[in-house]
Amino acid sequence: MRFYKQQHEFYCGVDLHAKTMHLCIVNQAGEVLVHRNLPTRPGHFLNAITEYRHHDLVVGVECMFTWYWLADLCAQYDVPFVLGHALYMKAIHGGKAKNDKIDSEKIAMLLRGGMLPEAYAYPQKMRATRDLLRRRMYLMHHRAEALAHIVNTASQYNLPPLTKKLTYAANRVGVAEQFTDPSARLNVEADLQLIDHFDEQLRRLELQLSRSAKVDDPQSYYLLRGIPGIGKILALVLLYEIHDVRRFRKAGNFLSYARLVRCVHESAGKRLGSGGKKIGNPHLKWAFSEATVLLMRQLPAAKQYVQTLAKKHGKGKALAILSARLGRTVYLMLKRKEPFEAKRFLKP
Repeated sequence: MRFYKQQHEFYCGVDLHAKTMHLCIVNQAGEVLVHRNLPTRPGHFLNAITEYRHHDLVVGVECMFTWYWLADLCAQYDVPFVLGHALYMKAIHGGKAKNDKIDSEKIAMLLRGGMLPEAYAYPQKMRATRDLLRRRMYLMHHRAEALAHIVNTASQYNLPPLTKKLTYAANRVGVAEQFTDPSARLNVEADLQLIDHFDEQLRRLELQLSRSAKVDDPQSYYLLRGIPGIGKILALVLLYEIHDVRRFRKAGNFLSYARLVRCVHESAGKRLGSGGKKIGNPHLKWAFSEATVLLMRQLPAAKQYVQTLAKKHGKGKALAILSARLGRTVYLMLKRKEPFEAKRFLKP
């Protein structure tokens, strides 16, 4: 957990929503100077902070889906902006009563006291491309659901198993004709048409994403592609979800962000279990999980390494250890700008 500890003359806490925002400005002594509810419009926000904008003001807001425009507005007018980590803030500023007015003041007070847990405010330049990549993942999940529904429908009607992979368009020819019931056939045809449409959209998105990666950070992109098992899509996910690996002070911070380590709870020397599984980047967790399995297919030494660990720890923990090792390797590769080396990767 990182806290924003820099001191300023004035602190502005914003409880931000889609249509309204409650704004609170306090000074170094903790006195409330401004407390008002405003429409989420740049002009209203600038008018509210005009008196304090040129006197060392910092703006803090809880991370939620509408923070982009406020971060960009603060950058435009050279106002320091801090994005608060929503899950950590929930634990810190919880209270008996809760409303927008109270929340905005608590955000300002957390800023003033150096206790606002920071989230990463993703830069504007690559933000839209990252969002496009996440949208591509969403569409791919729906495509997979349609493919699974076809297979399940065939099982419902006790048809012969579909031996060919329906992910390929050529293997989907004639599948609907196997269903004699008109409604069942129409059900499958709807899935097939959706899959064809998803394929077309995914091709367009992936072409744009590949072009953007070669402009935004081509060196890191090709370094990631050099890891066995990491193809175009996994490299894109790692590139845009990590962005700048230097923002992590050490490898352990990166592994925690990628959800590759387990958080242990201890008190008085006693272990009380673990927690915090939801804190971190789920997209990186997915990418490293996929990359670990694919790495074992292409690197026999990695497969042997997991089999050796599985005898002692079990298969699940063995895979988790390999994922963490891969995460550490990616961190060092991107930080040092060095290519992947299999011998160093599996070196004890």
